[in-house]
Amino acid sequence: MGNEGVLDPVEGGTVDAGRRRFLTATTAVVGAAGVGVAAVPFIKSWFPSQRAQLAGAPVTADISALAEGERMILEWRGQPIWIVKRSQAILQALPTLNDQLRDPESENVEQQPDYIREASPELRSLKPESSVLVGLCTHLGCSPEMVAQIGPAPFDPEWKGG
Repeated sequence: MGNEGVLDPVEGGTVDAGRRRFLTATTAVVGAAGVGVAAVPFIKSWFPSQRAQLAGAPVTADISALAEGERMILEWRGQPIWIVKRSQAILQALPTLNDQLRDPESENVEQQPDYIREASPELRSLKPESSVLVGLCTHLGCSPEMVAQIGPAPFDPEWKGG
């Protein structure tokens, strides 16, 4: 048959085979491009949003101006983070509070990272004068007030600060 057309059973005429191949290939390419364009939003939904990435990003703070007994409050993942510069009196009072702690020697592997357990488990800090805490109450989830002064307080006559 060569370049002659093929008989079209629907219309009763002839069809150009080259044109049919071209239209089939074009339809396949446009369809594949459409699937690719439709898949982009779906695939992008698997990744965290920019807001979520920023919420979990590390927070940096200059604590050089922080005086002993002072607290700086930052926000990380929607939670208040306290950075407290501990005084020498607070550091000396820490061992006297062991009976009030559930894990005074930081032996619970799931709760304390290795670098804390190896460096100074009783201080729970790489630098003794610095303490970084999540400033939320574990009981009700409120943000407690800091009373850093050591001495009798209305809620505890033997208050060691904190």
